[in-house]
Amino acid sequence: MSMSEENNLSLAFRVAPEHGGERLDRFLAAAAANLSRTRVKSLIEAGHASIDGATVKDPSHLLRAGQTAGLRLPPPADPAPSGEHIPLEIVFEDEYLIVIDKPAGLVVHPAAGHELGTLVNALLAHCGASLSGIGGVKRPGIVHRLDKDTSGLLVAAKTDAAHHGLARLFADHGKTLPLTRAYLAFVWGTPSRPSGTIDAPLARHATSRQKIAVVPAGRGRRALTRWRLIESFAGEASLISCQLETGRTHQIRVHTAHIGHPVLSDPVYATGFKSKTARLPLAAQACLASLSRQALHAAVLGFPHPVTGVQLHFTSALPPDLRRLRHALAGEEIARP
Repeated sequence: MSMSEENNLSLAFRVAPEHGGERLDRFLAAAAANLSRTRVKSLIEAGHASIDGATVKDPSHLLRAGQTAGLRLPPPADPAPSGEHIPLEIVFEDEYLIVIDKPAGLVVHPAAGHELGTLVNALLAHCGASLSGIGGVKRPGIVHRLDKDTSGLLVAAKTDAAHHGLARLFADHGKTLPLTRAYLAFVWGTPSRPSGTIDAPLARHATSRQKIAVVPAGRGRRALTRWRLIESFAGEASLISCQLETGRTHQIRVHTAHIGHPVLSDPVYATGFKSKTARLPLAAQACLASLSRQALHAAVLGFPHPVTGVQLHFTSALPPDLRRLRHALAGEEIARP
């Protein structure tokens, strides 16, 4: 297999004998290692691939030894969302990816009702020309999400190569590839043991489409959360650490509610626990009343760099609102800002 490149936009690969009979999309994805197979397939279907100079739009077209398979990379299109200069707390950044510490209240992706003011808008403005065109569009590649009102660490790709590597890593959820994600959660009550595993499948709620619910085996997607008790506050509330082995929507919030310990101030899954607020110290009651989001924070993120292979590990301390809550629950004096 040999490769030639013209103006960094056109690639040509000679089909060696051992690759005769191989599908065009598989061959090009393996040859152009910086492009995902999904990206290659979309380029072929859009008419950007050729065999011996003739355009081929069928990704499953079988190659013959000695042919030359070409792939043209069109310039990245402008992003649909617009960039906005929104302050970001950047934990790490290089030419391939960026890790940010997301504040509570920041929506990750633009959507109906949130076309502006999102993390994607902020990253478009911050990264600018350094975005090389993920999937043919100048945009950050976000392979995992945090709920709007969950704070903490989140990584986004700036190149197609990084996006491909991160997507593979997060799809594996740490089962065979080295990925670490840990969350800190303040929950109601105190678990009866110091640690445990919640293995309960999740699916959309039967009547409320905005909610997720635990469902019988075979009716939902597998979801597994490992938790560890860090601190108990007079039996009325606790601070736990949660590690995910799957990445389902609202997973920690639903799983902790499922075992009878929902996240404090969760407006969706802890509504039946509001009466317990009166049992908390007065300072904790005040903190909880002023807390406008669930008490959940993405505190640890570790993974091998998708391009360089260097192991990266990041930690994020509790943000000020959750630090104040922890001090109040513990009966400690809250430092003035």
